[in-house]
Amino acid sequence: MPELRASALVDAPVSVVAGALVDTSLITGLGVRASGPLLCLGDALAGPFGVRLTVTRADLSGVSAAGDFLELHTDLVVTGAGTMVVDRVSWKSVRGVVGRFADVTVARGIALRVLEKRSALLSRRCAELAGARVVVGAAVVRGGRLLAQQRSFPESHAGRWELPGGRVEPGEKPEDALVRECVEELGVPVVVGPQVGPDVPLKRDLVLRIFAAELAGGEPEALEHNAVRWLTADELPSLDWLPADRVLVPALQQLLT
Repeated sequence: MPELRASALVDAPVSVVAGALVDTSLITGLGVRASGPLLCLGDALAGPFGVRLTVTRADLSGVSAAGDFLELHTDLVVTGAGTMVVDRVSWKSVRGVVGRFADVTVARGIALRVLEKRSALLSRRCAELAGARVVVGAAVVRGGRLLAQQRSFPESHAGRWELPGGRVEPGEKPEDALVRECVEELGVPVVVGPQVGPDVPLKRDLVLRIFAAELAGGEPEALEHNAVRWLTADELPSLDWLPADRVLVPALQQLLT
């Protein structure tokens, strides 16, 4: 398969760049239709000329999508100066002279223009997300299981699942906010660990940031939600998550395994 590569250095942490990549505004501006505002593993994409792709990767390492005739890969490499973004586009070509001519004059030209435009959009979105307000969430693990809670409100979210957490107040550290939110929502203190997965865009200037956490005592209760539940790695993909939490399922499975 012919392949075109392009790379660019983005002055932002990998968690920010990976979060920007799952924001579908970066691809809808290029004529690609997605099912929602965020890219998740297994999502279907529809592009120009009847091209259809399936998202096969969306995590801190980058994003990939593949179809019968086209594959798109964006790999992220952490450097001392920021995050290197490496794009790869490959496609099946028609054999013979006509096919080689189409590869050089048409396919490569289109792919190059798309990558250049996407690179500019990515840099701009990363700059927005780097200064965004933060909602924190806790990936509380015990005995190889992850704690999730079921929303009771608002009506549009009722019955769906999410990780415990909430907004960071002005002047508050994200880790301190997470400890406070777990006491308010679950009635238990937690010890906060490292970040899990990317910063997931919620709005133009708001991101969801998840941290690993361990219980510091007590048993979690659904004080503000319908229910709480401990989940194995195999149960995570089938749960009815809120969209932003669903993006993080691959990272949460990796945390558990």
